[in-house]
Amino acid sequence: MAGFNVCEAADKRYSFYLLAVRKMGWEFTLKTFCAVLLLSVFSELLPRVLRLESIHPLYAAVMGGLLMGVGLLILFRHKASLGGLNVLVLVVEERTGWRAGLVQLGFDAAILLASLAILPPSAVAISMLGAAVLNLSLAINHRRERYTAI
Repeated sequence: MAGFNVCEAADKRYSFYLLAVRKMGWEFTLKTFCAVLLLSVFSELLPRVLRLESIHPLYAAVMGGLLMGVGLLILFRHKASLGGLNVLVLVVEERTGWRAGLVQLGFDAAILLASLAILPPSAVAISMLGAAVLNLSLAINHRRERYTAI
């Protein structure tokens, strides 16, 4: 039985950065690295300054998906991402013309459907709702042709 190799896992994580450098350039990659770093820092700090005692899961899925969609839209418009599948999605969009939000929705749906093996269907359904709101807000609002300088 093969064991988990930390070096191989790190190599796979950095492969998205290599893809970003090769296909999107150094500027995009550095902005993406900074965005991921800031997200990590703020994710650590958030519980210290914000406590939500109760929130309805459907409201959280819709509003969280919308806020994340707007955040990704801002990053995409400024030639950055949050790494990982975002990089792949933007490369696919550039090569094929397929909308980034719809491509990402496909990836997210596949991942969430696979999670049915370990999560209750109700949790997966709420997560699908959040993913749909996030990615449809991207699909509707993100268009590469809008970001050309005059």
